[in-house]
Amino acid sequence: MEYSRFLDCLAADFSRLRAVASTDLTAAVPSCPGWTVADLTRHVGEVYLHKTLAMREGAEPDPWPPGELADEEPLALLDRAYAGLTEEFAARKPEDPAGSWYTPDQTVGFWIRRMAQETVVHRIDAELGAGQPVAPVPADLAVDGIDELLKVFVAYGVAEWGEYFTDILDGSPGRTFLVRTDGAAWRVRTGPGLFAVESGAGDDSADVTVSGTPTAVLRRLWNREGAGEPDGVEVEGAPEAVEELRRCIVMASQ
Repeated sequence: MEYSRFLDCLAADFSRLRAVASTDLTAAVPSCPGWTVADLTRHVGEVYLHKTLAMREGAEPDPWPPGELADEEPLALLDRAYAGLTEEFAARKPEDPAGSWYTPDQTVGFWIRRMAQETVVHRIDAELGAGQPVAPVPADLAVDGIDELLKVFVAYGVAEWGEYFTDILDGSPGRTFLVRTDGAAWRVRTGPGLFAVESGAGDDSADVTVSGTPTAVLRRLWNREGAGEPDGVEVEGAPEAVEELRRCIVMASQ
């Protein structure tokens, strides 16, 4: 996706999140246990501020967040943080340097992509919490979000912080997973200390196959399905193998 497209998606999903959040800040968010919509709104605002500073200062601020943010009204914080984030993006080029936890990409462009994907997932959280219809995710953004989750979060996480995945992967017999959606596919191999991702379906053989529309697969992998709502995702494979993939994703994205 072009960076301009990410920014357009960010703007659209921010507007939707902001509108939905304002309807009921006290509602519980089922996809984020223990959070209300107010907590979710504050979290997104804090994330935006954090990434703005990562671009300005060349490194992610730590510790975070500052205590004074807790006293700011959630929607006001969200609005202020989004304005600062987008101003920072407008003032820089995607290839400009910016500190990030992802060593292979230390650029502003990394945060443009990440914030677009962060916002669409939390927009869905807000919709689920407020009991609003979940708007479809544009197919190109959903496909990119699946790619980011598998490669940037899980594969990189296992390679960089493998100790967190020991309980999940050390007993793995070595499995293959095929994640497939409209016009895109990913082949995943696991084993002790291993989570490798390649684009493409390969020979189509796999221990587990996950398939559906881009929106449905993205929501399933991010555990953003609605309660009692059929999500249209087909999963084929042994339950213990499906659970191995799920646990790796949860560990990498928490």
